Amino acid sequence: MTQAPLATRLDGLLFFPVTAYGPDGALDLETFRAHVRAGVEAGAAAVFACCGTGEFHALTPEEFHDCVAAAVEETAGRVPVVAGTGYGTALAVRYARLAERAGADGLLAMPPYLVVADQEGLLRHYTALAAATSLDVIVYQRDNAVLTPDTVVALARVEGIIGLKDGVGDLDLMQRIVSAVRSEGLDLLYFNGLPTAELTGRAYRAIGVALYSSAVFCFAPDIALAFHRALADGDDATVDRLVDGFYRPLVELRAKGRGYAVSLVKAAVRLQGLDVGEVRPPLSEPAPAHVEELAGIIARGRALLAPGADAGRER
Repeated sequence: MTQAPLATRLDGLLFFPVTAYGPDGALDLETFRAHVRAGVEAGAAAVFACCGTGEFHALTPEEFHDCVAAAVEETAGRVPVVAGTGYGTALAVRYARLAERAGADGLLAMPPYLVVADQEGLLRHYTALAAATSLDVIVYQRDNAVLTPDTVVALARVEGIIGLKDGVGDLDLMQRIVSAVRSEGLDLLYFNGLPTAELTGRAYRAIGVALYSSAVFCFAPDIALAFHRALADGDDATVDRLVDGFYRPLVELRAKGRGYAVSLVKAAVRLQGLDVGEVRPPLSEPAPAHVEELAGIIARGRALLAPGADAGRER
């Protein structure tokens, strides 16, 4: 059966699974499959496999292919699978072709490795990547790959580039990008790609960026989905309650350690009963005290979903 275009299928909460490793540090595909399966059954709109949360940087090409193929098999066409790709252009193309061979529906193009390229170089990089496979591409701007509005307009004209994910957090820049692309009569999907995107969800929606990646969905899909519904419905009371009692404390905990945007998420998945293993070097595990604090934050988040939680907050 022919699937609808990827751009029309990315409507809902986006799931970025962690990559599971066994006690020996080797890839644990069975646990990864269970993680993906649970996310899809919980209501994920798409699976973004082997991206930032999935430790793309730590995977060999062979492991990458096997993880993407496992995600494709587990979703069985119910939701799209988007695979990460990155490094320099040659390697990014290699990973893109591995993702295509594994059956992925699209690519999330992470920043090139190490170098700080100019706008022309970035445009050449993403244009070459889009031409390398039949897969649609979402460009992830962050760190050493921050794009000007003119460059994004040029990318929007490239066949196969369908979206821009923002990991910078500069709302002025994003507003100018959205306006520039719209003024040229072009279409792009926009994603809030900050590490805990829910915290800035309302601000991004105000400038036309409604889609976002949710790391919280990895370990607390009930909280993530409740927030997503409240944000979409304009339920400010629920949004405020979850931001104040769950998301802000989570972000403040994440700021206590380097690499916590990944390692803390993985620890949270383990806390929920699925042993996905530890992060690979060069990342390291969160401090035990921080894992204990994390458990308390998750418990408080779930308590805020209980009937009457809002009334209790107002007293």
